Amino acid sequence: MDILKALRELYHEKKQLDLAISLLEARLRGAGKGKTVRGRRGRKSMSPAERLEVSKRMTLYWETRRAQKQSPQEPPPASVDTSALNEEEKANTTSA
Repeated sequence: MDILKALRELYHEKKQLDLAISLLEARLRGAGKGKTVRGRRGRKSMSPAERLEVSKRMTLYWETRRAQKQSPQEPPPASVDTSALNEEEKANTTSA
């Protein structure tokens, strides 16, 4: 076999192998594109009707909050008289 002929055949095989390798690598790179389906991230978008409903609800909420802030606040509920409870506890511990 002639050396030049052997080199030509090897170079030809090398070109075919390089082509095959590049095609396979391209498939690997392209395998992840377009095939995976991801869910939508972030907040759900609202329809105009939902947005109007939320707007009305929040307007009412803030009007109520402002009204409570402007009106005099009620005194806190009267605390329970604990002196009577303490006397009962003392009686229970001494009799036992």
